[in-house]
Amino acid sequence: MSRSTFEHVNLTVTDLPRVLHFVQTALPDWRVRGGGTMDWFGQPIDWCHVGTDEAYIALQSGGNTEALDWQSLATGVKHIGLVVPDVDAVVQRLTDAGFPLDHWGGQTAVRRSAYVVAPGSVQFEFVQYNSADPALRNDYSTV
Repeated sequence: MSRSTFEHVNLTVTDLPRVLHFVQTALPDWRVRGGGTMDWFGQPIDWCHVGTDEAYIALQSGGNTEALDWQSLATGVKHIGLVVPDVDAVVQRLTDAGFPLDHWGGQTAVRRSAYVVAPGSVQFEFVQYNSADPALRNDYSTV
């Protein structure tokens, strides 16, 4: 029996090439699956899908407002969480590329995370798990 899975999230950004660089710096195993230019309700925009064969982030240009502040109470996406094999390596690659760490997340024996804000876009949480056991990975008693 198949089950439901996450496929993609769509983000409108102010600087698509820079956000694409951010994503591919953090996740060098992700590739651009497709992209192009299209008419978005009378405005030309560039777009691309970056990810794996199973899931991706749809990025589109044309953003003309400030991104949502993750510390606000505004309605909207606060962050996108992505599982990575080595959170320290992700933070180092992003820092070296000019994308500084916003803050470290919770640190337990099973889970470590770090938050970085993509340029002119949403905050990303990069999560490293040190166990494959779902009961341990999903233990929220230490949060």
